[in-house]
Amino acid sequence: MTMSISTVQAVNNVRVSSHPIADVAVRPVFLMCAPTLYDVNYVINPWMAGNVHASSRERAVEQWQILYREVSRLGEVRLVDPQPGSPDMVFTANAGLERDGVVVLSSFFHEERQGEERHFQRWLEEAGYRVVTLPRETPFEGEGDALFSLDGSRLWVGYGPRTLISSHRRLSEVWPVEVVSLHLTDPRFYHLDTCFAPLEGGFVLYYPGAFDTDSLARIEAFYPKEMRIVVGKEDALRFVCNAVNVGETILMNNISERLAEELRSKGFCPVSIDLSEFLKAGGAAKCLVMRLDVERA
Repeated sequence: MTMSISTVQAVNNVRVSSHPIADVAVRPVFLMCAPTLYDVNYVINPWMAGNVHASSRERAVEQWQILYREVSRLGEVRLVDPQPGSPDMVFTANAGLERDGVVVLSSFFHEERQGEERHFQRWLEEAGYRVVTLPRETPFEGEGDALFSLDGSRLWVGYGPRTLISSHRRLSEVWPVEVVSLHLTDPRFYHLDTCFAPLEGGFVLYYPGAFDTDSLARIEAFYPKEMRIVVGKEDALRFVCNAVNVGETILMNNISERLAEELRSKGFCPVSIDLSEFLKAGGAAKCLVMRLDVERA
């Protein structure tokens, strides 16, 4: 079964706030994958334990469609077809990392996801991107573990459960950018995008409990205190840091009212979306969306 969804073309007019959250002059491009083949078929992170075949595909499709509609308001959405045997393809952020028309393709740590690589590579190459591959012995999991600062001058890269620190040097060879390594120490936050999100206007949303002391020092040395939005454990475990941010809009899973108020006080407009079916596999809003900086095709 496949899902045919036309890309929504409506333009989202972003209000300019009093602090420097930029208006969106050029609509970004995103890659998503419909969850028509989504399931929890194996256990490769703590969230999957106890949830094998426990997700409702019907509810997952409903939740994904809401996210798809909201992402389509913020930019242009492209779809990659789901493939049999790859139930986690719906988490397109893990496909690779794109900048200036170049994609470093993921080299998945777990064998269960390695079959996705050829499907994503084919789609990206057909769409006009130059794809760089990494050796199998250098695991790297794309936007899941690598996030550019909004000005593109710095690349934050996590290492720990999935991505090895040996991949970080390779990233610095692909793009002329400062690469800063962050050590993830809690297996529940196995990817950087589950606990850390650079935001528009120079802000950062993060959960300190996911990092070691040196990594926290790097984050806090770069972001002034007034630009740090610290997430508590309860919100962190709902993966609110796994967020899609364009302009002042932030799409995130089931945010608490306390954190929503703090974000609004900074000029953001948080949009809470129930993505509980995907949390059973260890993913939420950001995991389901890969940002493509340049439209190539």
